[in-house]
Amino acid sequence: MNHGFLPTREKRPRKMIADALLRASVWLAATPTPTPTGGPSEDQVTPGVVGFLVTFLVAVAAVLLVLDMVRRIRRVRYREEIAQKLDAEQAAERGDADGGGAEGDDRR
Repeated sequence: MNHGFLPTREKRPRKMIADALLRASVWLAATPTPTPTGGPSEDQVTPGVVGFLVTFLVAVAAVLLVLDMVRRIRRVRYREEIAQKLDAEQAAERGDADGGGAEGDDRR
């Protein structure tokens, strides 16, 4: 005998959801939004002298590291070339010593 005055069980969850959405929208609408006051000052935006010095020191360190790396790579390359030349000379000396003995065997 419900004459439309009391909500039935089917309409109660819908009403609760609608009520919760209404309360949330009222709460969000009541929250004030901040207004800009003219922007940040120049000290807050620019890095200043400290920022310049840090950037400059990082750049100098990077250049020095690159120069050191090039020097080390060049040194390793020269050492390898010298080692190859010494190996070739030693092989040639061994070849001459072995070759001389082989020619002596042919004289028989």
